[in-house]
Amino acid sequence: MTPQLRINELTDLLNLYTFKYYQENESLISDQDFDLMLKELEKLESQYPDLIRSDSPTSRVGGTITKNFESVVHKYPMLSLSNTYNEQELIEWDERIQKGLNGAAYEYICEQKFDGISLSISFENGKMVRAVTRGDGAKGDDITLNVKTIKTMPLSLQKIADLPQNFEIRGEGFMPFTAFERLNSERADNGEALLANPRNAASGAFKMQDSGEVAKRGLDAYIYQFLTDEEIFKTHEESLLALRKSGFNVSETWAKVVDIQGVIDYINFWKTKRHDLPSATDGIVIKLNDYAQREDLGFTSKSPRWAISYKYKAESKSTLLKAVTFQVGRTGAITPVGELEPIELAMTTVKRATLHNADEIVRLGIKTGDYVFVEKAGEIIPKITGIDASKATLITEEIKFPTHCPACKSELYRNEGEAATFCPNVAACPPQVKGRIEHFIQRKAMNIDSLGEGKLEILYDNNQIKDATDLYSLTYERIIGLEKNHVDEATGKERKVSFKEKTVQNILEGIEKSKAQPFSKVLYSIGIRFVGENTAKNLAAYFKKIDALKSANYEELRAVPDIGERTAQSVLAYFQDEESLNYIERLRAAGLQFEAENQVEIVESNVLEGKMFLYTGTFKNYSREEIEIKIEANGGKLVSGVSKKLDFLIVGEGAGPSKLAKAEQLGVKMISEEEFDELMKVE
Repeated sequence: MTPQLRINELTDLLNLYTFKYYQENESLISDQDFDLMLKELEKLESQYPDLIRSDSPTSRVGGTITKNFESVVHKYPMLSLSNTYNEQELIEWDERIQKGLNGAAYEYICEQKFDGISLSISFENGKMVRAVTRGDGAKGDDITLNVKTIKTMPLSLQKIADLPQNFEIRGEGFMPFTAFERLNSERADNGEALLANPRNAASGAFKMQDSGEVAKRGLDAYIYQFLTDEEIFKTHEESLLALRKSGFNVSETWAKVVDIQGVIDYINFWKTKRHDLPSATDGIVIKLNDYAQREDLGFTSKSPRWAISYKYKAESKSTLLKAVTFQVGRTGAITPVGELEPIELAMTTVKRATLHNADEIVRLGIKTGDYVFVEKAGEIIPKITGIDASKATLITEEIKFPTHCPACKSELYRNEGEAATFCPNVAACPPQVKGRIEHFIQRKAMNIDSLGEGKLEILYDNNQIKDATDLYSLTYERIIGLEKNHVDEATGKERKVSFKEKTVQNILEGIEKSKAQPFSKVLYSIGIRFVGENTAKNLAAYFKKIDALKSANYEELRAVPDIGERTAQSVLAYFQDEESLNYIERLRAAGLQFEAENQVEIVESNVLEGKMFLYTGTFKNYSREEIEIKIEANGGKLVSGVSKKLDFLIVGEGAGPSKLAKAEQLGVKMISEEEFDELMKVE
């Protein structure tokens, strides 16, 4: 089979499997087999880039850098909808509809108004060619590469019987709650400020310059409108059914109703039930179903007359701010937390609300003893939005941000330009120490799940562990019989946790198993600030060994994919700290993996022996992994950055300009892919 035929076959099959999985809940292939086919396609595409199809499923993993987003004029303007917040205004709008249609019968389609970023997506010859943001309604930014990473978005049509070859769709790009919570968890691990809501997170993600990073964000989109120059459908209902049948992710929450009372019933039904949806919503969109009737009513200068948006008021309740406590995180950041009189909000009981930092307390002007309004940002994170002046109290007290750590009494500091305040006592501040150990054992790190449910705290309080390295010296005799009353944070209930025989065995087995965790997991577990799970994977894949990472300079760190200035500086600072270096050596002595998993060793020749290589860009006949294997298989050594010791810099398409400039400055020989192949022909 020719490369062209195989690329076409793999592209069609993988797109079909994706369609079946995401649109019809049918798995035709195992995850492992899917990944193997995808890797085969990636390899073929790297060898034959001129044969890559626009609907290639490899675009879903991203990796392309977009320096500037091109501005695109919308073929069909993206007008905004008029809004209302009450039923009376809806009834009045319905009366205008009746009058405009001269009493003819009509129907409405009611849809959820998902809270994200509006998208306009064009298809030509059955394939996606462009995705554009709403922008100012007349023109928006071309973010095609980022939208292609959405797994539920068809890149080409699997079923096209009901749709023309050329058309445009509108949809709402969003970040599901699960993806938002995962992202905030990673940011918390990195000591970064939490994102306020899924909408802001989605908006930022869709405009990221690296589509590979966008692919990690877990974005999704619901399609709600079909546009074309031809008259394909008579009603909006027909278009939604055809879009769904053709593989587009149309939310099943829409409904057809025959009068305004049906609209109101729909609004009331979803008022609380919408909180069960996988993404944030902020209202309902009501549209006339019949396209001919829409044509009769037309548009105002700003919005269609035949549609309106009903917005739910953000649920806000007033409650007493009883106190403000100050928590110390594993990075030493001090976070003020409002302790509230419990209230029911968005179907959950809210007892606490984060106040973020000292500046937020000043901005709100709140005091303990005030009644405050509390909302849930993006229906997830409780936040205090202001003071309830109607419930003024006589006894209030100014909130004073501490000058010393509430846990260890060390004097706090605040870096210029940062909102957070920190405790400097990294080595001995109990919440920081426990926080780092908790981070170390979590599932995404060393995965010692047998130490949950308060067991870690028992070990710490009984002086059995002072940092994560002490876990590896624990013995059965030292911990059998330890016990303590533990309060479950979720339920508030207290119960006794005891280290009985089975518990101890599970703990020791879990600790022993953790020694097999790969280098990337170990690197993530040690808790370098700003080095999250994905960053740790990139660093481990690039440097291969902790010693290479430890000795890397700033330029070498910046050469790693997705490593920015802040992260590079943080890594440098970590490895310049003597205690951090001692910590790593103690973990190394315990048997943890500080080298990337070895490839199967391939020896082809020794023609490159004694020569040091680095590559930049992409190549016709090699993936990044393949060129690394080729260098080592022929006796060469791969290094992580440009230096005087480097013998050859292999230059591919899209080579990094900083590496080229430095190589030229240092007199390093730069060779092409073809010249690299010639080196290995030398006898």
